[in-house]
Amino acid sequence: MKRFAVLIIVALLAVPVMAQIDKQKKLELTGDLISATLYHDNGEVAQVGFYTKDGKLQGEWNSYDNNGIHTAKAFYDNGEKVGTWTFYNGNTKKEVRYVDSRISEVKTWEVTGTRVVSNKP
Repeated sequence: MKRFAVLIIVALLAVPVMAQIDKQKKLELTGDLISATLYHDNGEVAQVGFYTKDGKLQGEWNSYDNNGIHTAKAFYDNGEKVGTWTFYNGNTKKEVRYVDSRISEVKTWEVTGTRVVSNKP
């Protein structure tokens, strides 16, 4: 009887842990890629993007803070950083260009409303 009670307690404790794991990551096979949605502890989306079947980052990835505000857009090709990544922080927008998975150029923009007021290379 004690074994049964212990088993029930363990099973009941495992259910919330399993629910939390599912809440932190959602993976779905989409063609040749795995669509991924990662979550913050508060349930807000943290990142959205794709993996190859062998686990490498692929295509566009978007990141969000724990309030749901878009903070970054990145691009990967078979795990390598490519293209122009964009980072948002308040009124600052930073563009980082990658060539051969290395930073080749960085531009910083101060944004007010819809107007760009400065460009700091």
